[in-house]
Amino acid sequence: MPVEPQAGCDEARLIARSQQQDHEAFGRLVDRYAGVIVNLAYRMVGNRADAEDLAQDAFLAAFKALPMFRADSKFSTWLYRIAANKCKDWLRAKHVDPVDVDDHEAVVAQVVETHTPERLLSQHQVAQHLDGAIQRLPPLYREAFVLKHVEGLSYEDMQELLGVHADTLKMRVYKGRVQLSRELSEWNDRQSPIPR
Repeated sequence: MPVEPQAGCDEARLIARSQQQDHEAFGRLVDRYAGVIVNLAYRMVGNRADAEDLAQDAFLAAFKALPMFRADSKFSTWLYRIAANKCKDWLRAKHVDPVDVDDHEAVVAQVVETHTPERLLSQHQVAQHLDGAIQRLPPLYREAFVLKHVEGLSYEDMQELLGVHADTLKMRVYKGRVQLSRELSEWNDRQSPIPR
């Protein structure tokens, strides 16, 4: 979430006022980040209503924790961390079991990239299926994939946000892409007419 230079000064003032329990200032911060936080939550949990609830929980938690915010990291990174943690807690409470992160050999061995679904299907169909496939990723892969490829964060920002080494995050993103590629390839094979 890059911030324009003049917006950075304005944001610093809004944060300072919010730390003094200024609800109007915090409301402006919420307005600024609501879309990206709801989008992050939606990509993590796959349901718009739950995502909106989780975003609201994240903003409430952020408001309560604002007096402790020391600007060691960017405000957006700090807010992302809170929202991502809310999503992970929600997924745990729903008993979404993560897949063993080291069990990737079988996944990698199954990937065959002979053609891409984009060449054969409309963009809308691919987008719908891709969204569903992202929701089926194990939570660790989904989190890393969404932050990198949907939200556009750098590995450095992701490392700061999640407290996980960048190399681990790169592997998670890679494994997520492998799983998505495999699923999209299989889906494409099911959609393609069988030659007679």
